[in-house]
Amino acid sequence: MRPERARRRRRAIALTPLIDVIFILLLFFLLTSTFTRYGELPVSAASAGTGEGEASPVFLGLGVETLALNGTPQSLEALAEALAGLRPDPEASLPVLVAIEPGVTSQRLVDLLSRLRPLDWASVTVLD
Repeated sequence: MRPERARRRRRAIALTPLIDVIFILLLFFLLTSTFTRYGELPVSAASAGTGEGEASPVFLGLGVETLALNGTPQSLEALAEALAGLRPDPEASLPVLVAIEPGVTSQRLVDLLSRLRPLDWASVTVLD
């Protein structure tokens, strides 16, 4: 005689522990994430002129792999020195106009703006 096997009835999955785990994970990710902004760069858009300024503006053309200072090719590393040489007066600020060519990534623009940020005497304006 064969003993009859007890049929196991399939139990339904309890959702309460699953909801608890999801809630704990949600709390974990909310509490461990940061909501601060890293490396904010102040950017001013071009606006209408107010007349003649103290110094004539310098034009920077930002390409995908090129950078031109008043039409002459320039490296990103030597840009600060080149801009310092164009200041007419060490006390005056130097307006810098940045024109972006099509196809330039935002990271390339951020790299340029981060190089210009320490130059407190340069007023940078990004053209549309």
